[in-house]
Amino acid sequence: MNSRIAVVPGSFDPPTLGHLDVIRRAASLYDQLHVLVVHNPGKEAMLPIAQRLSLLEQSIEESDIAGDVVVASWSMGLLVDYATDVDAGVLVKGIRSQVDVAYETPMAIVNRHLAHVETVFLLPDPAHALVSSSLVRQVASLGGDVSPFVPPAVARFLDTGARGA
Repeated sequence: MNSRIAVVPGSFDPPTLGHLDVIRRAASLYDQLHVLVVHNPGKEAMLPIAQRLSLLEQSIEESDIAGDVVVASWSMGLLVDYATDVDAGVLVKGIRSQVDVAYETPMAIVNRHLAHVETVFLLPDPAHALVSSSLVRQVASLGGDVSPFVPPAVARFLDTGARGA
């Protein structure tokens, strides 16, 4: 496994400014960064995976995030299977609170055991520390303005009503 290749996994449903903050900082730390949209069977998605991929690509491009950033999706098998396939030695997870740490720590230990993949936790910019995709989905579903919490491409998409909600 190459410790200079990292994966930032997430549902990105929808991508938020907090996600972009983590992606930007991780892209500066690793030679290649895979931003991986994963299917979470425990969550009902607002946006189809193809739309999330498109919004992430647009948001990364519009944000001028430097580096070798690959946007992909993964829905079959373990996250560490994808990491192994692309020779990534690191998973990068953004954490907002102790709740996230408690949730992510067991997975990090199992991933290290299964595939010798390390997990790096990045703390968010304080401006984004309380924003989650779940919160954005709730505000959007009730007709609220989500533009302070999401990249412009996502705000434009959600503002058109094209989210299929």
